[in-house]
Amino acid sequence: MQFKLTLSETLRPLLAVLLAFLLGGLLMLIIGKDPFGIYGKMLAMSLGNSYGIGQVLFRATPLILTGLAVAIPFQAGLFNIGGEGQVLMGAFACAVIGAALPVGLPWVVAVPLCLIAAMLAGSVWGGVAGLLKVHFGINEVITTIMLNFIAAAIAGYFLTNVFAVESTIRTKEIIGGARLARLEFLFPRSPVNLSLILSIGAAIAFYFVIYKTKYGYELRAVGLNAEAARYAGISNEKHVLVSMMAAGAMAGLVAANSVMGYKGYYEAGQSSGAGILGIAVAMLAGSNPLWIIFSSL
Repeated sequence: MQFKLTLSETLRPLLAVLLAFLLGGLLMLIIGKDPFGIYGKMLAMSLGNSYGIGQVLFRATPLILTGLAVAIPFQAGLFNIGGEGQVLMGAFACAVIGAALPVGLPWVVAVPLCLIAAMLAGSVWGGVAGLLKVHFGINEVITTIMLNFIAAAIAGYFLTNVFAVESTIRTKEIIGGARLARLEFLFPRSPVNLSLILSIGAAIAFYFVIYKTKYGYELRAVGLNAEAARYAGISNEKHVLVSMMAAGAMAGLVAANSVMGYKGYYEAGQSSGAGILGIAVAMLAGSNPLWIIFSSL
């Protein structure tokens, strides 16, 4: 029975992707285009060479993290739509801290400091929604949507009035020791960097936490039936708050890719919708952290 259930959960997203391709092909035929030729060119450009593969992996990296930001609280019955704001706060904090560090600071110190700053900022932003849910019963969908706009306003204000380089809409560049190396030896000329390894590692780690630990069992119990979990002695409030903070930390970690691995600074509108796309990634993967790695592609 468990195998059949797992197989069903696996096939559903695959069938959804296949159906999307079929519908897209049908529309191409209707307008007189060759779907096989178009799909063939698309695959050749994205997967036909190392540069194309690198570009795909570079763009998948933030989606793995924002997918996790949706999937983790979803296990507790929560719907986090605040990934966009959490990404912004994490990227902004990472860039500000990274630019303020001493120039000669070694990477073994600079990189962890920037990662912690990004995760902490995102975690605090996710935790705000968790606290409002726990203490006031305010629906997390409403609060996370509102917090997206508040995050954009806060980052925009401080960027414009405090941290922006003159005549630009970006911060100063982070120090060299805080930069993440690109995977040039595998994907020449591509921006894919070590944050890809971090994101995959995070997905694997959360899979084991959710499905192989007592905490994960309790988290899923809260999501399946909060009242039954409470009667069993499980603290719903703790799991709501911790899952939202963990979600925010994962969204904040997108800064490892966008700031530390690519641009080297924060600029207005840097998230590029990764927080919203993470919702689709998580839903396509059935909120399974391992499947998120593949659905992000």
